[in-house]
Amino acid sequence: MSVSVLSGLVIRTQSGFAHVYTPDGIYICRLRGKLKQLHSISDILAIGDTVEITPINARQGVIEKVQERTGVLSRQAPAARGIHEQVLVANPDQALLVFACANPAPHVRMVDRFLIGLEKYHIRSRIVLNKTDIASDMDIIRAMFAHYPGLGTPVHYVSAKTREGLDELQTELTDKISVLAGPSGVGKTSLLNALQPGLGLRVREVSKFTSKGRHTTHVRELFPLRTGGWLADLPGIRSIGLWDIEPEELDGYFPEIRELVPDCQFNDCTHRSEPGCAVREAAESGKINPARYDSYLRLRFGDG
Repeated sequence: MSVSVLSGLVIRTQSGFAHVYTPDGIYICRLRGKLKQLHSISDILAIGDTVEITPINARQGVIEKVQERTGVLSRQAPAARGIHEQVLVANPDQALLVFACANPAPHVRMVDRFLIGLEKYHIRSRIVLNKTDIASDMDIIRAMFAHYPGLGTPVHYVSAKTREGLDELQTELTDKISVLAGPSGVGKTSLLNALQPGLGLRVREVSKFTSKGRHTTHVRELFPLRTGGWLADLPGIRSIGLWDIEPEELDGYFPEIRELVPDCQFNDCTHRSEPGCAVREAAESGKINPARYDSYLRLRFGDG
């Protein structure tokens, strides 16, 4: 009797095994041997991948095929043979950058650093500013982030404590693969628990398991949302985004700078001190947000 091939979503990876969510349930699978031979400098399997599996029994299966990816979030990982792209999440629909309005204060340059990586991989981004309930002056916070929606990055002002803005944010998560990233202390666990009771605790347990010891096996997991969709939590935000972007390419990942580059007098303009620089003129006139221009300069010249 022939066994039907099932299509599914990789929702957990650990120690060479993948948990695959299918219409017939979750199967614990390994890659077919021939697929492992295709491995080059990029991870062949990651959470978020769509795969085809052949069931062995009611709970186990073999991954026969990994479908072509629409995008990835990745970082550089050490490898004996040189650069290795460690794929953290495959096929994400969007990334949520979580920061706090206060305690700790938001770090705009860190936001810009990560947005560059998202721009490179054509992944939609959202900025989520938590702890509105303890901010001393929300007008200042809103002014700091007022220019991002115009660049195609929505900004959500929320409070895990008062639930301000959470219903709107929940709607934006529905039926999508969303990735959560942000520095420590911004209230990610409380925010996730407010969105879905117990979610933050589940995410934190997986993160704690992964971070134990230098040689501990990494566990990646997509968590189901009750309203539909999946969510993944990313490790340290600073290690993601810029690892394979050359300095001279950086202006191409700032949308407001990119559109002005053809108007610069010199083709190799760095936008710092050259005469006839359209980017610098736009920054001086206020057409480009000064903080964004400062982020570009610091990231370009090694002070990012």
